[in-house]
Amino acid sequence: MLSRSRALGSAALLAALTLAATGCSSSSSSSDPLGGSTKAANPSGGAASGSTVVVGSANYPENVLLASIYSQALQAKGVKVTEKFNIGSREVLFDQVKSGNLTVLPEYNGALLAYLDSKSTAATEADVNAALTKELPAGLGILDSSAAEDKDSLTVTQATADKYNLKSIADLGPLAGGFTVGGMPEFKSRREQQFKDVYGLTFKDWKPTADTTANAIKDGTVQVGDVFTTDPKLMQLGLVSLADPKNLFGAQNVTPLVYKAGVNPTATAALDAVSAKLDTTQLVTLMKKVSVDKDDPAAVAKDWVKANGLG
Repeated sequence: MLSRSRALGSAALLAALTLAATGCSSSSSSSDPLGGSTKAANPSGGAASGSTVVVGSANYPENVLLASIYSQALQAKGVKVTEKFNIGSREVLFDQVKSGNLTVLPEYNGALLAYLDSKSTAATEADVNAALTKELPAGLGILDSSAAEDKDSLTVTQATADKYNLKSIADLGPLAGGFTVGGMPEFKSRREQQFKDVYGLTFKDWKPTADTTANAIKDGTVQVGDVFTTDPKLMQLGLVSLADPKNLFGAQNVTPLVYKAGVNPTATAALDAVSAKLDTTQLVTLMKKVSVDKDDPAAVAKDWVKANGLG
């Protein structure tokens, strides 16, 4: 399964270990072994067991935002929470959940499955989650997945979608021969044959556009391109992600990964309630506030939790 990599490299691991070695202080413990920013939350509350749930995140804005949403939804139900955000790579994070140093982590089900089983061909949400349940160590589990996905998508301008009545990748059939596709340099080698096999599409040309793909679509350098479904530029530039009914890109649903011994029914219900409310459109809107408007992720999370009746 080929998907967006959310694991940083050895530099992130080295940074985390270096911070651990210096014994970073924390408001809830004498040291922070994960090297993340730690904040004790709601010290007077508590879940039924009275234990503290440690919510972690990777070190990029979307994951921090999602972790803050989890944290505040838990606190609203009286769960004691410690936040350890901006930790680093999946390699570091997964081991910390496995050991119980982290209790809850926002994950992406397809990317997590690819990390655990690089040969898996599961593509739908149900199949990916079933495979994950088998692959995870006995002490770990996943809770309900949300409808929100951060995944590759073939994207066009609203004008192109309207002109050709494009709703899904399949609708590109009669147009592909005249369209140039933009994306990261490796996008062609990873996806060209898949588009032929799955959708019968042969595009006119493939153009490396890297992080400027959204702009290249907007200015007409390419007619269609690979833009992630939670990229704020979708809203900024008026772009449309085409549906992928045959799951070529595979599921990437935002899904809580949990250390099972650390979450009781109160915590589980709070996290499942978040998943029941969160969808991709909302996540794009939230990410615009964080990445473009530069609003504080905790404040954005608080507003979303309150607006959705979870806090």
